[in-house]
Amino acid sequence: MPAGNPRRPWRDSLQPANNNATVYDARLTLTERTMRGAFSGFCYIAFVLLCIVCGSHEPALAQDYPSKPIRIIVPYPPGGFNDTLARTLGHRLTEKWGQPVIVDNRPGAGGTIGTNIAAKASPDGYTLLIASFAFAVNPALYTSLPYDPDRDFAPIVLAATTPNLLVVNPQLPVQSVKDLVAFAKANPGKLNYASAGNGSSNHLSMELFKMLTRIDIVHVPYKGSAPAVNDLMGGQVNLMFDNAPNVLQQVKAGKLRALAVSSKQRLPIVKDLPSVAEAGVPGFDVSVWFGVLAPAGTPRAVIHRLNTEINAILQLAQIRQDFTNQGVEPAGSTPEEFALFIAAQKTKWSKVVKESGTKAE
Repeated sequence: MPAGNPRRPWRDSLQPANNNATVYDARLTLTERTMRGAFSGFCYIAFVLLCIVCGSHEPALAQDYPSKPIRIIVPYPPGGFNDTLARTLGHRLTEKWGQPVIVDNRPGAGGTIGTNIAAKASPDGYTLLIASFAFAVNPALYTSLPYDPDRDFAPIVLAATTPNLLVVNPQLPVQSVKDLVAFAKANPGKLNYASAGNGSSNHLSMELFKMLTRIDIVHVPYKGSAPAVNDLMGGQVNLMFDNAPNVLQQVKAGKLRALAVSSKQRLPIVKDLPSVAEAGVPGFDVSVWFGVLAPAGTPRAVIHRLNTEINAILQLAQIRQDFTNQGVEPAGSTPEEFALFIAAQKTKWSKVVKESGTKAE
């Protein structure tokens, strides 16, 4: 198991599957039972031979992989950490394998456009998807999706986690979370907040914040983080939650004012900034995640090779330092652990979507 893996409290929740009893019909004649037994034996032998053929073919696939360029779909525009992660992995994999890795930004509809393109791609390991928070939220947010997040994807690795920062335009007359809550209550419906789109971590973080503080502020969704941050700096919107790497530089430059971090713990790189919970909103705790998926049906050997290579990249000292400087914690996992992580995220955030009444706009 690679060092630096996230804690896995969900492991204990795994339950073994129930064994189904085989039921035989006592009325079958001896001849019928003999014929059935012979047929079943033939099917079993055929199945075993098929598994041997397929199993022996998979290592060959992994040895030959990749033999052509790989595409990584990012369902958001350039400028956010989804894009940064794709380009970081793409650069390192190109160096390792000598095959080009192309980053393909396909933003829109809360990440569902790019995700659907990935779902419909050939399951050969040459199309990958950068998935994040919205991937686990969208099934609860949308009444229907053009893809099934459980059936249409094969998890590869949980790559990184980070908190959001609660940031405001410097012209807004608030210096703390308590100031913000008081100002919003004195001016109901007059403040607005930006997000990277419906179902994004920015969106749901603020909806949870609204629920816990009972304030009324207006949602303004964008097609990605970069345009939202630009408008926040320009004063077109008043505040937002955003992934730490997307806004840290603007905070340090004085273009945005940070009030708190969304996670339960403080962020080491801005250790003087309190958590939202510390700052007066008990129970608030949001962390954002990023991972890599492939279309369902991608050969297991290819999934395993990608998992091994990406985990190795995440352990590189330079990568860990670069991520840490952006307020991001490198993760690393097995495909099975990542699948369980996604399932837990879906359960958690479906409750927030339901209780807040949040809908895709």
